[in-house]
Amino acid sequence: MAYRLNRQLLLETPARVADGAGGFTQSWMPLGHLWAHVVARSGREAAGTAAPLSRVSYKIFVRAAPVGSQARPKPDQRFVEGTRVFRILAVAEDDADGRYLACTAQEETVA
Repeated sequence: MAYRLNRQLLLETPARVADGAGGFTQSWMPLGHLWAHVVARSGREAAGTAAPLSRVSYKIFVRAAPVGSQARPKPDQRFVEGTRVFRILAVAEDDADGRYLACTAQEETVA
């Protein structure tokens, strides 16, 4: 199946940054932009610490990249589109020819 890759997403990976006091904070390092086909799956409301959260799961399809390539998404990385953040939970090859990757992702927003 050929997907309509019509959304440009920034792929980011977590990076530990020294906080100057002997510890570390988590930051995000950009890896590059990928064109994607984004499909909303299911959503639910969850309890947050200050307010309810809306959690929506997505399937995000991108062109495949070789294993080990910086352009290949991995779990615990994220896609960013403007102010939206999609946390990547799993990545699998979508077709037998290995042309596309299917990324299961989740977006959380304050409800």
